[in-house]
Amino acid sequence: MEKIKVLIVDDSAFMRKLIQDFLSEHPKMNIIGTARNGEDAIKKIKELKPDVVTMDIEMPVMNGLEALKRIMKEHPVPVVMLSSTTKEGAENTILAVQYGAADFIAKPSGAISLDLHKVKEELIQKVLSASHANLKQLLKSHTNVKSTTISVRDYSKIEPRVFDTKISQSSSTIWNATQKKLICIGTSTGGPRALQHVITKLPKNLQAAVLVVQHMPAGFTKSLANRLDSLSEISVKEAEDGEIIKKGTVYIAPGGYHLKVINVGTSLAIKLDQTDARNGHRPSVDVMFESVSELRDYSKIAVIMTGMGADGSKGLVELKKHGAVKAIAESSETSIVFGMPKAAIATQLVDEVKNVESIAESILKYV
Repeated sequence: MEKIKVLIVDDSAFMRKLIQDFLSEHPKMNIIGTARNGEDAIKKIKELKPDVVTMDIEMPVMNGLEALKRIMKEHPVPVVMLSSTTKEGAENTILAVQYGAADFIAKPSGAISLDLHKVKEELIQKVLSASHANLKQLLKSHTNVKSTTISVRDYSKIEPRVFDTKISQSSSTIWNATQKKLICIGTSTGGPRALQHVITKLPKNLQAAVLVVQHMPAGFTKSLANRLDSLSEISVKEAEDGEIIKKGTVYIAPGGYHLKVINVGTSLAIKLDQTDARNGHRPSVDVMFESVSELRDYSKIAVIMTGMGADGSKGLVELKKHGAVKAIAESSETSIVFGMPKAAIATQLVDEVKNVESIAESILKYV
């Protein structure tokens, strides 16, 4: 078994040792070296040719952001950033993802996290996932991949997942062009850039609201919403409990909270809660999709984009069982990690498989 070669970059000797101890416990990992700052990291990457790099954002000499830009330009490799949960740390993390980081880990308590063990499993999983990341796509913050629709039949070799998917074609499940619409998007690893591709192409007068679940810890989703809002015509915000949902607005589930929808008179409102994580996620795409599936007066557009795991596929089954739904999955060609879209396609309930640049166009076609 060929092991994943990992380089650890952190200005703290304690943190370097801690991360090394955690990752070394996994049989698939081989720690090939450590670096003290960004400058040292670039030199070590050139010498050691790692498969994955873990890198702190806040470092002397050359910080993680500057180093990341150099790495992706000179010696591209999947990088998992380690970030503090401060406002500045969250904003820098969103920038790091734009610059090409495969993923990030939020340190539980500042620069030197004595309690890093709290995110040990997450760190291991994200390094494993990064080793399979689509490096070609990580290098394209503004990709020029040809915008195409890919026939779902082209994915016929994807093994179907076993679900009770007897979807009756009752009048309620047939697409109604005149019915009110609700757009629901789920994504994980690589999601911030995928969301930027999609949301920045939506008009401010969009005749539907957009609900988004992006797997992120508390504190980071607000920075993501603010960044997308600054780049988009449509209004983007972090969702708040109890607020009435309006057309022409994108609501991003806050880290640490499930996003659900409830009827309030003739309107819809956001319901946030901290019920148990689903498949390790809170917010969970499945939870959002299941909640939306209970709405009877809306046609829904469900989008599943890049991400590790299968979150969203069970929720898609519920959506398709209980109403008119058009489902769009991101293609393997543009996904950073083709886990969540692949699982959705395997339900055999996806209507279109699209490169990320074409997803907004497809959404607008149905709205």
